[in-house]
Parts: sequence; C-alpha cells; structure tokens
Amino acid sequence: MQISFECEKCGHFHKVDETKVGKRGRCRNCGAEVRVPVPGPIVDESASGAPVFRHQARPEGIQAPDSEAENCEAISAHVEEHIGPVHQVWHELVSDLVHLDVLQVEPTDERPFWTLVTSGMSDRPMTVPDDAESYSHAELFLCLPPEWPMSRSDFQNENHYWPIRLLKNLARLPHEYDTWLGPGHSVGNDGEELTPYADSTRFCCALVMPPLVCVPPDFHVLELPDRQIRFYGVWPLYRDETELKMARGLDKLLERLEKNGVTEQVNVSRLSSRGRPFWKFW
Repeated sequence: MQISFECEKCGHFHKVDETKVGKRGRCRNCGAEVRVPVPGPIVDESASGAPVFRHQARPEGIQAPDSEAENCEAISAHVEEHIGPVHQVWHELVSDLVHLDVLQVEPTDERPFWTLVTSGMSDRPMTVPDDAESYSHAELFLCLPPEWPMSRSDFQNENHYWPIRLLKNLARLPHEYDTWLGPGHSVGNDGEELTPYADSTRFCCALVMPPLVCVPPDFHVLELPDRQIRFYGVWPLYRDETELKMARGLDKLLERLEKNGVTEQVNVSRLSSRGRPFWKFW
C-alpha cells in the first residue's frame, strides 16, 4: 500500500510505501525534513486532533467464538518465515468472541529480544469506518528484553505477565465494543484512569503503530485469499506521554519518542520521553 502526503513547507506531493510510516526523510522539492504520516481516517478528534473513542460497557457474560483459530496456521507460517521459529504458543483455554493465542519467538543473535505475536484477533473483522475497509483485520505484536522471565511459573506473577495480558486485552477490545484499532490509536489502561499495568511498571497506556524497527517490511501485511491482515506494534506509554498525545497530537509524541529512541521494542527501565521524572519522593 502507498501512503500519499504533502510537505508542510512547500506542499510538494509525495507517495511512499506504507513501511515508511513514522519515519523521517527529506522533501524532494525543498529539502525540508518531513515525517511520513500515519494513515487512516480520523473518526473523532480532541483539541489536538487526536482521535477519541468512548464506548459503553459490554454486558457481562462470555460469547463463544463463531470459529476458532481459522487463520492460525497462516499466521504461524508468516511469523516463522519473517521473524523466526515459534518456540511456544500460549493457548487460550476459555475464549470470548475470538480465540486468542500468543505466539512466542525466542531471542537470537540477530534479534536479541523476545517477540510476542497475537493470533486470532483477525478471525473477526473490526468495525472500521467506511473508507478504511483495508484496515478491518489486524494482529498485534511487541518485543521484550531477552532477560524477561517467560516460563509458565513466571507468568503467575503479574509483574511478568502484564505484556501478555496487554496484547490479549487489546486484541479482544475491538470485538467487545464494535470498534477498531489502527495506526496511531492509543488505549489507556482502565480507560481514562490510566492505571499502571503492574506494580513493577508505570506504563499505563498502549500506542498502536505500524512496525518500525523490530520486524522486516515483508512481515507488515499478510495477504490471504479472503482478507488482508495488518500487524501493528504495541508501544507502552507513561501517563505524561499519553497526556502529551492528547494535548498536542500524535506527531509531537512521535517526535519525542524518536528523540529518545523509543520503538516497539519495550524498554521497561526507560525514562519518560518528556524528559522529566515520574517518581516523586517525599
């Protein structure tokens, strides 16, 4: 897919491949620095231009999936072709709306981090705007440090399990609320409460973005006979970074994240990209 945009300085029209989303370059006409914008329509906007979605709570109860793991083999093959062998699959025992598994790829010398990829989010189409049909099927991934505890017993501790829970909650959210997740969307933990994911971290919000550095371009989209599945990276954010996005927009947040080397490769010890401490001591 091609992304079309104009240079903010001179208005020159550019068209680039979608794998360049979020990256910087130079305008071919005037030489000004430009960032390839995140595609996709804006449904509702805050004062900064950031999309805002609010949904009613879903009635309690579990709705069994219409079908289970119908794309699992294709997704697993796609992961193994472009990232590496699937070392472990965290299977879901009880499924609501969609059957969600998490595929786990071990660190290697070439890719020194764990890679976690959802499988099952794309079994149902998301409820996308009329002009965003190509965004209706998606899966999510994130990357963890090589020393992250990854055994079944480790996951009894929420301080270790929260990235898995985050992926599964995000992957099920569009189907729970008849909405969608796409490039540039962010989801706060406990909505606007922004509760930290675990006692060990102050991350409290997730930014959904096209892959940036952790996977090759051919991994970004899986073409199947009946659907196109897009893979998005999940970037955990701090409260003040989330507030920056809402107040000043996605581009300003991406500018700060880029300056501080933040990507979809999770660094749990990083400082806030706003450059101020988030712990207070009295």
